[in-house]
Amino acid sequence: MFAEDEARLLLDHVVGTGPGRLEELTARRVAGEPLEHLLGWVEMAGHRWSVGPGVFVPRRRTELMVRTALDALPEAAEVVVDLCCGCGAVGGAVLQGLRGRPDGGAPAPPSARVALHASDVDPAAVAHARRNLAPLGGTVHVGDLFDALPADLRGRIDVLLCHAPYVPTAAISQMPPEARVHEPVVALLGGADGLDVLRRVVAAAPGWLRPGGSLLFEVGDDQVAGALALVAAAGLAGRVVYDPDDDGPGGTVVVATAAGATAAGGRG
Repeated sequence: MFAEDEARLLLDHVVGTGPGRLEELTARRVAGEPLEHLLGWVEMAGHRWSVGPGVFVPRRRTELMVRTALDALPEAAEVVVDLCCGCGAVGGAVLQGLRGRPDGGAPAPPSARVALHASDVDPAAVAHARRNLAPLGGTVHVGDLFDALPADLRGRIDVLLCHAPYVPTAAISQMPPEARVHEPVVALLGGADGLDVLRRVVAAAPGWLRPGGSLLFEVGDDQVAGALALVAAAGLAGRVVYDPDDDGPGGTVVVATAAGATAAGGRG
């Protein structure tokens, strides 16, 4: 985003507020605080989602995971889970996409039956996720990965979204201050190779997916080979989806699918 765009958003945000508010927010932005924390929202997939200080800000590149999930969901889907949900924007965007795309495209088949469960270990993120997902009928849990989910979801998940942290430990110090200083390290730190959390997720995923269900997660391009090895070791079929738009925000999503067939084909 260009400085002129940020300035316009801040000007719109302070309309009707007291004197000095613009100067305060500008100073905080110059000091490195994320624009989204100042505004109180982040845009993803055509919708604004509540976010605030101390909470991970989802990136535009993660919209690729949303689009891939919508393509992977079978017509008879019943359960979507957003693990490491942060503010809940990814799962919420998938649920909105099922109910009718905000860009004016043709709506998907009726999806009132689809239940969305989201979870995160960070109580601050969970508070925003509940604010974002309650109007959509989503249920948000707090806890560590699968431990936070209701046990009756085992073997029933059609699509498991997981925006797990995947930044290698040594790379944290090289990140911009917006992330390094103002976002929780638990949402960034992925261990020596960036795959520590994903190892746990991929290993446990087969017990939670229904036959033919898929786990989707984001990695860096240099982590693809390692991620696919984890997927194969868990007995899942892996494939990689890249952003097809060279001018877009990028993104690399791994899709890991359980053996078996769903009741119907995918949506796209």
